[in-house]
Amino acid sequence: MARSEWIRIMKKRAIIIVGLLAIIVALPLALRRETASVPKRAADDHLVILTPHNESIRQEFGEAFARHWRETTGRTIHLDWRTPGGTSEIRMVLDAGFKAAEDTGREGIGVDIFFGGGEPDFSGQARRGRLVPLDVFETRPELFGDDGRIPQYFTGERYWPDDRVWVGTCMSQFGICYNPDVLARLGIEPPVSWRCLADPRYAGTIALADPTKSGSVARTFELIVQSEILRALDEKPSPDARDAAIARGWESGLQLIQKMAANARYFTDSASKIPLDVAQGNASAGMAIDFYGRSYSDELRTRDGGRRLVWIAPEGGTTLSCDPIAVLRGAPNPELAQAFVTFTLGIDAQRLWFGAPGEPGGPQARALHRTPIRRDLYTPEFLQYSVMPDADPYNDPGNFTYDRDLTGGAFNTLRQLVKIMCIDSHKELKSAWEAIIDAGMPEDALAVFSDVSSMPYESAGRGDPTLDTRDALAAARRAADLGAEFRANYRKARQLARQQSP
Repeated sequence: MARSEWIRIMKKRAIIIVGLLAIIVALPLALRRETASVPKRAADDHLVILTPHNESIRQEFGEAFARHWRETTGRTIHLDWRTPGGTSEIRMVLDAGFKAAEDTGREGIGVDIFFGGGEPDFSGQARRGRLVPLDVFETRPELFGDDGRIPQYFTGERYWPDDRVWVGTCMSQFGICYNPDVLARLGIEPPVSWRCLADPRYAGTIALADPTKSGSVARTFELIVQSEILRALDEKPSPDARDAAIARGWESGLQLIQKMAANARYFTDSASKIPLDVAQGNASAGMAIDFYGRSYSDELRTRDGGRRLVWIAPEGGTTLSCDPIAVLRGAPNPELAQAFVTFTLGIDAQRLWFGAPGEPGGPQARALHRTPIRRDLYTPEFLQYSVMPDADPYNDPGNFTYDRDLTGGAFNTLRQLVKIMCIDSHKELKSAWEAIIDAGMPEDALAVFSDVSSMPYESAGRGDPTLDTRDALAAARRAADLGAEFRANYRKARQLARQQSP
């Protein structure tokens, strides 16, 4: 081959290679959706948000607010989302940050907004003086009130406090997700209440979440206990017998949690793991927050279009709690932070929670499967573009009304007790339960297995004073003593059951 011909061929190959490289580089740019938010260095304004919300929520609300901000002010914005984990991790970040700020004489921690989580977490931050009053209560007073678009209380849950330092933006429920095919193989009818998950036929197949890692999960375990107390009170005891009925309900609630935990394959830190495992058949059923349950139910289907996962709100076992938002004390951009809070309660932002992608007012990428806090969104005008066209949470007869006086003081005690009684002792708990099942559920072994007398309502219903103390060493000793008691009970129950096993 002549040198000139060789050079011509090599030039042609180089042109092709360069062209392919150009396509590879340009294709992501061509496919990338135009965004309203801009990089930090190019932005006129900046907002730092601490949140447990998932990527879809961060993306949709970030883009929507950036568009709103540019349209109303002509300015660009960069939203800096900080996601250290769940609300338990966020609480540790806030505790450490404000402690450091106090030690150095600073007022804030360099974060503007706390967005998402459970009401107890926001109430805890408010008690520590870390939240500031929200402007939206002054600028949009028509939104609030029992007859307004956002009531202060619903199903006994609080949607904004008297001092107005936080406000709910959407509602959520913890419920039960299950795999219809797996239940059919096990010969179990679909669950309708938390009590169903205590059925020994579920042994080794249920997926549960760790309440010490999430305030919402902890509230769910509290609601399970309170639902049993309310069941006891439904028997209309005399005034003299009311305290005894509450104590029975408390005991029944703890025993229900024990049996659910004994049926559990695991306790996870990840809220999204449970519905995914259930949908894939790695677990028969489990606890899941509504938006994860609805999302996986909608997206994961069998080849013939059937549902791999069904999510339900358990009868008489749940309330509609809120996911709040607040502006932190010493926020670097307080006026901008207040504007973001106001935006989240507007119609455009509220429609993002349950809108269908591509429909008017809906999210751009993925459905969020959340229920808006505003009562006026549940009308044909908005529901026709929703992924939940039949949603009507403010008129759902399946809810019960939460009574804070019954178990509110025991919130932290219960989350620690579940860890001690069920998670740290899970090996002994499951071993005893399996032996009891094999022996035909003997009453004497069950009685020892279900002995929760070390944590009676009289001392724990308002919060166990030692387990909840700020003295970490004393709390650790109390936890160790309780753990030893429960493990001893489980070992004894296992022994009794084995003695009666066929």
